[in-house]
Amino acid sequence: MWIFSTLIAAWFQSMRTAYQNSLSKEFGTLHATLARSLFGLPFVVIYGVFCWLFLGPIQSAPSMYFYLAAFIGAIAQVAATYLMLNLFKTESFASGTLFAKTEAIMTALLGLLLFASALSTIAWIGVFLGVVGIIILSVKTKIAISSFFQTGPLFGLSSGFCFAITSLAVTYASHELEGNLATRAALTLILVLSIQSLLLWSVQSYLEKSVFSPFTKNIQLSNKVGFFSAIGSIGWFTAFSLANPALVKTLGQIEVIGTLYYSKYRFSETISTREWIGGGFILTSVAIVAFASFY
Repeated sequence: MWIFSTLIAAWFQSMRTAYQNSLSKEFGTLHATLARSLFGLPFVVIYGVFCWLFLGPIQSAPSMYFYLAAFIGAIAQVAATYLMLNLFKTESFASGTLFAKTEAIMTALLGLLLFASALSTIAWIGVFLGVVGIIILSVKTKIAISSFFQTGPLFGLSSGFCFAITSLAVTYASHELEGNLATRAALTLILVLSIQSLLLWSVQSYLEKSVFSPFTKNIQLSNKVGFFSAIGSIGWFTAFSLANPALVKTLGQIEVIGTLYYSKYRFSETISTREWIGGGFILTSVAIVAFASFY
């Protein structure tokens, strides 16, 4: 189940990122970050109501730790998204992406450090192979060590770290609830998106002197970002409720393979040997992680 949820999440995340990048170029990073939560919230609420009525409600009142973990996850995800969108504007995109895509290994290490959430040896091999594959795909030119400390790489590294914090925080929050796992994931997601929406909407309204500002910027594109983000987030949060976040994030890197596919067959672009090798590492990583979950 967690494998299916992760694959759905990775697929819709790739589509959301594309639309979000377009929205960012048209209206700025702040609105693109806000659209993900504000316009995705209604879809998630509908899903949450469905889960509550047909799959089962939460069986006890949420604890203070649930709210605290959800708040930390919400803020970390806002920071990660904002940094990622700014990363797209830098010239050091390749080296920045290299660091951002180490999210899986960061999640594994932080999980081990904070929650003693250990992985099996086989799973660790899969995580590291996935990171190697991402590095191979990211490095298009020779990158000096000094370039890693420029704006792009720092944005990428910080983004990956914040995404890792998000994964662990929402996993912890979901596990603080009692009831059907889909309902737990949905309730956690609703709270996270509500916090993000309130925060970013307030900031944008203050800066643009209008509380209706988010609804004056290409509603159709904003709704697409919200919808794809909602479906992707439902997949991620459900997977986090079922499996170690490091395994989920490693399997989720399969979205890079979709990028290579569209690059070749939809846009008729030539895929280099480096890209085939990097893709091979990622596919191997995904297969190992999937195997480790049944081992």
